[in-house]
Amino acid sequence: MNNDTSPGFLSPELARQLNALGLITIGVVLLVAFYDQLVGGELPCPLCILQRAGFVGVGVGLALNLKFGPRPSHYALAILSAMAGGAVAARQVLLHIVPGTGTFGAAFLGMHFYSWALLLFIVIIAGCALLLLFDRQFAPAARVHTLSGLVLFAFALIALLALGNGVSTVLECAGGLCPDDPVSYQLLEGAAPAPAP
Repeated sequence: MNNDTSPGFLSPELARQLNALGLITIGVVLLVAFYDQLVGGELPCPLCILQRAGFVGVGVGLALNLKFGPRPSHYALAILSAMAGGAVAARQVLLHIVPGTGTFGAAFLGMHFYSWALLLFIVIIAGCALLLLFDRQFAPAARVHTLSGLVLFAFALIALLALGNGVSTVLECAGGLCPDDPVSYQLLEGAAPAPAP
């Protein structure tokens, strides 16, 4: 007799595909931010760097679901990372919400990156909580450990962007406190040869 009364909508394979798409979406978010940094010349502030770390943490939770199969603990990691990133984004929104206090960076599609980040973190928390409602995806026999092309692409994208953002942060902050309003890569300036007399 089958006692499985869990909702049947979210099969393990569909959960896997949704996690892969979520991981790629996180990659696109980080790619847009990194593009703005490298091409637009807008270096991330300390709060921006923490928000990027929050997105990477969400990506790690989704990647664990892809590698080891969906588990509540992996979704919990994604939710906790989104909560931390969302708290930082909310702090930055509140810093600039009063008229006349200025903003950080240029607007993107009508909102600043930190406002977009707050919105995306809220969507991530709600999405992961919704996915947790479907128990069928957690069936032990259904866990798949092979990595398909889409999953490998998602892994590679997140890994490269996490590494790139890490290197960028070290270059920008030079191993110390990051400047509130960064204008250059401190480590590269420190490594530059002194001008000839």
